[in-house]
Amino acid sequence: MLLGLPPAGVLLAGRPIGPYFAFPPRTDFVSHAPFSWPVFCVYALVGTGALAFILFLWARSRNAPAPAPATKRPFPWWGWAGIGWGTAVWLFAWTRFSWFAPFQPHTFFPLWLGYILTMNALIHRRLGQCPLSSRPGRFVLLFPLSAIFWWFFEYLNRFVQNWHYLGSEYDAWRYALYATISFSTVLPAVLSTQRWLLTLPWIRRAFEGLLPIRPRHPARLAAWTLLLSAAVLAGIGVWPDLLFAGLWVAPLLIMVALQSLTGGRHPLEGIPKGNWRGVVSWSLAALLCGFFWEMWNAGSLSRWEYTVPFVQGSKIFAMPVLGYAGYLPFGLTCAAVAEIWMAPDTSAQGR
Repeated sequence: MLLGLPPAGVLLAGRPIGPYFAFPPRTDFVSHAPFSWPVFCVYALVGTGALAFILFLWARSRNAPAPAPATKRPFPWWGWAGIGWGTAVWLFAWTRFSWFAPFQPHTFFPLWLGYILTMNALIHRRLGQCPLSSRPGRFVLLFPLSAIFWWFFEYLNRFVQNWHYLGSEYDAWRYALYATISFSTVLPAVLSTQRWLLTLPWIRRAFEGLLPIRPRHPARLAAWTLLLSAAVLAGIGVWPDLLFAGLWVAPLLIMVALQSLTGGRHPLEGIPKGNWRGVVSWSLAALLCGFFWEMWNAGSLSRWEYTVPFVQGSKIFAMPVLGYAGYLPFGLTCAAVAEIWMAPDTSAQGR
């Protein structure tokens, strides 16, 4: 479903399928709608509504008993190494030293490697363990899994063409190699950030025992969600401007619906019990990583640019401001893959 529905929509619309499968990918055959204030306002209401809901849940939990303070340990030496390494790579990524020119386009992976080490060190300081130390084999294998995971979103982007890369003009083999290396950091970064958020007192205190939502007919709801999400995912091949946001929501809902119908675990399973901690922590983790992705992208030689219909104005770095709302469901999609891969993880402080 995830791979077949978008090209099925293209064929249904009567358009040639060949350009969508060019490699390296092309981004010049989907025209985008101009900025629209009505559409901008609708998306703004949705995005601010999601953040307002998180704040509402947090406000309801302010009187909850505070957890026992965590015993802080010395910051590990490899955490300092991660900070130093990341700072140095950041400097090289944003400068243009002539002697560094051959390496200039390849700073993404080492920069995020420093971030991942630093986040794991912050977790280790509070818990005495972290995903990197408690399950090193699983965590290292999360890198190739992450590359496959993000290549899927690159595949979906062929049908909406909301971003493209500059400074990455390589032949097909080198493009595939360098892109795969960069994409391998996505899941380790988001997972490490989510685990760190779970060590913070206000996250540990909040978002549990709040506002349980129990559908009367969960199987029926999952079936309808599956059908609607499948229609949206097929629809991005027909109406890429109208349904571009479905790229971030439809795959998540398809996976959640299928996991629900088959009795599997999924990122939304805590909601009927009033446990919003997993939903909030994964969403905020992706949003925080998104800020760093966009910030570090802004001054790098090899970078991406956005062409988003209807909401292209009002940017923070290269990203249209409303585009940051897409990181919230993206975090839950990361959870749908990473939680299954890493479980059971003794460093997690509740889902």
